[in-house]
Amino acid sequence: MPRIAIEQNLQPVKDYLSNNGYEVVDLNQSLDQVDAIVVSGQDKDVLGMQDITSEAPVINANGLSPEEVYQKISERF
Repeated sequence: MPRIAIEQNLQPVKDYLSNNGYEVVDLNQSLDQVDAIVVSGQDKDVLGMQDITSEAPVINANGLSPEEVYQKISERF
């Protein structure tokens, strides 16, 4: 099951992904242990660092419904 890290302010997305079979963790988890990262897009440097070292794809949820975020993630797995 893919493990998805999600920014804390995206609770509806977190709930939707959890209810549809994804393991969801908070974004403050170790990023080398996740398959994708979902951010709100509201903060350009959401993690507080310029050089993120993760090979996981980052999905910007700005303006997307939980269903649309789910679709983007599903396309990758």
